[in-house]
Amino acid sequence: MNVLVVHCHPSPTSLVAQARDHILQRLGAGGHQVRQIDLYDEGFDPVLSAWERRHHLDSPEGKPSIAAHAALLAWCEALVVVYPTWWSGQPAMLKGWFDRVWVNGVAYTLPEGSDRIRPALRNIRRILTITAHGSSKWRNALQGEGGKRIMSRSIRAVCSPWCRTRWIAFYGADHADTAHRERFLRRVDRAVARLR
Repeated sequence: MNVLVVHCHPSPTSLVAQARDHILQRLGAGGHQVRQIDLYDEGFDPVLSAWERRHHLDSPEGKPSIAAHAALLAWCEALVVVYPTWWSGQPAMLKGWFDRVWVNGVAYTLPEGSDRIRPALRNIRRILTITAHGSSKWRNALQGEGGKRIMSRSIRAVCSPWCRTRWIAFYGADHADTAHRERFLRRVDRAVARLR
């Protein structure tokens, strides 16, 4: 498969970065075609400007700052998103990527006179989300797991109607010992090995 891995963490030595490295290694060994976006490494600007907001329904051809990312979304069949969960959701950098890149003409189309969008990323058949939470599963469930809803509902809604999502979360990461972290990385390896 053509797999796009999107990584979002400011520390190259984080557990999330280790998970990304496991993912890239496993995908390479599995014979997949892999491309990566590292939002922090490339210095992606997550701020939706006033101009972009006014022109968010315009064609993406007039938005050269997102062209490379839009092309990767059109290329991939599977999307793997790796990030820490902060304040019950995606980091601002990743949320800004959704706001700026998943726009009309890239992720969906809004026909003239219509009030209903049409999915445009029908090429994406699999979404795998890998995240680490500092707090417990119970606390995240109480908070409603906003990040999980965004990935499994909002993002999935503009992909193939047969798109399958998978959520791999590590809860309590702030206090986990080495054995628990290694067990999480083995879960990541198994999830990536099943990606087809």
